[in-house]
Order: sequence, then structure tokens, then C-alpha cells
Amino acid sequence: MAPRVLISDKLSDAAVQIFRDRGIDVDFQPDLGKDKDKLLEVIGQYDGLAIRSATKVTEKVIAAADNLKVIGRAGIGVDNVDIPEASKKGIIVMNTPFGNMITTAEHAIAMMFAVARQIPEASASTHAGKWEKSKFMGVELTGKTLGVIGAGNIGSIVCARALGLRMKVIAYDPYLSEERATEMGVEKVDLETLLKRSDFITLHVPLTDQTKNILGRENLAKTKKGVRIINCARGGLVDEQALADALKDGHVAGAAFDVFAEEPAKENPLFGLPNVVCTPHLGAATTEAQENVALQVAEQMSDYLLTGAVQNALNMPSVTAEEAKVMGPWIKLSGHLGQFIGQMTDEPIKAINILFDGEASTMNLGALTSSTVAGIMATTNPDVNMVSAPVIAKERGVKISTTKQDQSGAFEGYIKVTVVTPTRERSIAGTVFSDGKPRFIQIKGINIDAEIGRHMVYTTNNDEPGIIGALGNTMGSNGVNIANFTLGRSARNGEAIALLYVDDPVPAHALDALRDTGLFGQVKNLTFDVA
Repeated sequence: MAPRVLISDKLSDAAVQIFRDRGIDVDFQPDLGKDKDKLLEVIGQYDGLAIRSATKVTEKVIAAADNLKVIGRAGIGVDNVDIPEASKKGIIVMNTPFGNMITTAEHAIAMMFAVARQIPEASASTHAGKWEKSKFMGVELTGKTLGVIGAGNIGSIVCARALGLRMKVIAYDPYLSEERATEMGVEKVDLETLLKRSDFITLHVPLTDQTKNILGRENLAKTKKGVRIINCARGGLVDEQALADALKDGHVAGAAFDVFAEEPAKENPLFGLPNVVCTPHLGAATTEAQENVALQVAEQMSDYLLTGAVQNALNMPSVTAEEAKVMGPWIKLSGHLGQFIGQMTDEPIKAINILFDGEASTMNLGALTSSTVAGIMATTNPDVNMVSAPVIAKERGVKISTTKQDQSGAFEGYIKVTVVTPTRERSIAGTVFSDGKPRFIQIKGINIDAEIGRHMVYTTNNDEPGIIGALGNTMGSNGVNIANFTLGRSARNGEAIALLYVDDPVPAHALDALRDTGLFGQVKNLTFDVA
């Protein structure tokens, strides 16, 4: 059955057609996002939900979305999606951060010109039949210092455009390296320096606990007198009342805002002040940008629903379509390793340590880690997936660590998973053979070569004669057919293990019969998702 996608906001016809061309059953209802009750009523029917900003994907909507696998936001901002609740339910949330980068950067530059030359006020005055040429004395941008807070995707474009205007550009961004700053042609500075030196300040960071009111009353007081401030990023980055006060007392010469702490903004401390340019969140409002993000979200959602490829996800590691092809067997392996550990562990897990060796260490470790954790958590949370597993692990206080190393043995690469409980450590390792099939290669430090099947039986015993016969005879007499059989031991007469790959689930009486022989320490039925 084809995946079903609901589009509850306005998307272009071309974007809708992409879904259809990819074989997706798409339901285009562009006004449904405004009808909360109707959305709650129908959302359970869909595998995917494509939105813009009008649809509010609340906790209630997510609770009702029994089949939902992915939410795609045509645009960068996801303030209208409850991402923590989506993550708990295993729903991927993706956005389209690159489709409107140029448009948003250009809007910031346009706003900077507008506030530098008081263009909106001059235009309104001229329309009113006045000719107040001497009233609107502006400033040039050439030679002025632009302080850019946030030099990521959009911020870096603003830097490039500003350098083209012959401005001096300084940037504050904790993640900006000196090498990258040099490559961009900007000077990397701390926030204090940026505030003191900038003639114009433009913000290009997300709204987080760390960035909220980054230009609050205290920092605004540190700015250069006569500074002009542009915010086309997120409302809440600037204390609007404090800025209004700074504008009124003349410390700040002007401001240009496209975003506000409360939107739609019907009232705001900045409204009505001289030399304050305001637009209604138009940063991404160009024909090109709206089309780009719509097409991008359609492609991304289709890729995920049809191939498992994950792009621009906000709550799990991204896996491109190319990576998905190469990593598919390794993602399956990591899930199997986790499933083995989860089924063998019957006490609280304190830590999960994952070692990636050789070829495995060069892959998308975030995706492999999520798959491993999902396998472990599935024993007690059957509905868990790669999105929700890390959230559940964190809620339980499980510490997750990863290690990479170069090829260290006979295999091109392998993954080893170790869990720590209050009383012990348990480990298992596996690899992917050239035929693309995952294999278990080590359990409890004992080397094996075990093909992985849906139904398996794991046993431990002392290495002594008669074990193989006891396993075969007991299984056979209880009607269990063994498809494959693997043995391993630590040393002669030492600890030994066996893995039986069987055709069907082993009935409880057959397992009891094995235990009754007195030859086995552990006898455990295992199930693996090998679909």
C-alpha cells in the first residue's frame, strides 16, 4: 500500500505533483491546518504531514497521529511543531533550511539599506505630497562595520553580500573557526567586541535558551552609540521593550525587524517609533524561495517514506539516499546487536558503549548509534524506533558513548556493543560480510560466526562432550527444525556458547527440556527483526 501524505498548508502544484510522481497517495487540503478539530479527526490516517507555518502540530495532534512517521516543514522554522512529543512517538521532524537562505539574507540586506536611508518613512512622506528632502538624512554602508551574530548558512551569505558593499564585517559565532572566518573574509570576535565596534548589527541565530534576548537591556547598553539593529532571524532574540527605550533616548539610531516575539504582531513596543522599519515576517517571502522549500520538502518526505533516506531531520541523524544504500546492512546489524543485548539483559542499563572499527567507523555513526539503541530499547518498548530510542534512553538516565578505531583485525570493519548494568557488563560484536548479510562474530569475548535469523536460541555451557548431541536430540524430539547452528568457546574445557537458527519459535516445553538436561547454564529464546 502506498504511503499517505496530508498537505495541510499551501504548497505549490509542482510540490504536490512530486509526491504523486513518486507513488505517494497525497491528500492536498491547504486550509485544513487552520481547522484544529478537523486535523485531529483525520491525522491518524496519514504516514506523512507536510506543512508550512499555519498548521500547529501540538501534543494533541501528535497523540492522535497513530500512523504518522514524518512531519515535513516547508521552511526553516519549526516553532509550530512540538518536536519533543514527536520524538517520543518516533516521528521524524524535518525542515528545509537551504531553500530560503538567499531570500532571507537578501531581506536582511534590504532592511539594512532601508533603515540606513530611512526609505519607508521617506516614501510615506512623499506619497503624502510632502517634499521633506532635508528631514531624511541617512548614512552610507560603505566603510561601516557590520556585526553579524551567527555566521551559519544565512549569516555567511549576509557576510558575503556586505563585503561586496565594501563594509567591514566582524562575526560572533561560537562554532565559527578561525580558518572558516579567514576563508569568508571576516574577523571573528567575541560578543563584547562586536557590540562595541558595530555600526550595524544583524542577527542570524536560532532562538534557544542561550540566544533568547541575546540583545537584552544590558547588552544594548554596551553597543556603540548610533548603532542600527536588524533582526530577520527569530523573534525573542532582542528585548523589544529595551530596544524601544534605547531608540527613544537616542542610543540606538534605528532598527529593522521582520520577526517579533509574538506573531502575528498586532501591537509591539517598536511600532510607531521613528526610523523603525517593520515587515510581517517576509524573510522567506519570495516566489523563488516558496517554490524551493515546497519542492524540497516533497522530495525529502518522499525519500524517507519510500527509501528510508533522512535529510534535514531535527530529531535524528540524517541519512542520504546514497548512504542508505551502503549503510542499510550495517543499520540492520546495529539493530540486531541491540536486540540481542536487550533480550539478554533483565536489569536496568546504566550505560551503552559502542565501538566502531574499520569500515564501520567511516559511516554515519549517529544513525548506527540510534539503530543500536533502538534495538536495545525495543525489548521493553515495542514501538520504539531510531527517533524515539535516544529520547527514551536519556529519560532513563542511560549514558551513551561511542568510540572509533582503525581496522584492527581480520574483518574490514565491525561494531561492538557493550552494556553496563549494576552487576555486570555484556558485549556482542558483529560485521557485514561481502554478501551484505549481517553476522554475529563475538559474544562475551568468544569468537563465533553466526548467521542471524528471525528465531534463534542462545545457550551457554561448559565445553565438554555431548553438547551438540544434546542440543540436536532435544530440539528434534520436540519438533524443532534447526536451520543453522554455531558454536564457540573461550578455551578447551572452558566456557562455551551456542546459537541455533531455527525455522519457527521454539515452544517453552522444548526450552525446558534443554534445561532439564543439566548441561546448560543459560537457555534463551531470541527474536530478531530480519525483514
